[in-house]
Amino acid sequence: MSEPVDPIGDPLVDQVVDLDAIERDLADVEVALARLDAGTYWTDEVTGAELPSELLAANPTARRSTP
Repeated sequence: MSEPVDPIGDPLVDQVVDLDAIERDLADVEVALARLDAGTYWTDEVTGAELPSELLAANPTARRSTP
């Protein structure tokens, strides 16, 4: 049986998977999709101000615009 290999060809040794982080990321994506369906994706969920396109391009799950 061969050992797993990552995309650059190094064996995957002692690789840790953070399932909690994956679940948080998935939850953030689900919220973003719900906001998209509701038509509120482009607005700050607290202030109602428009979220900058650059912010959403860099972080598609952003819900607030930081000052």
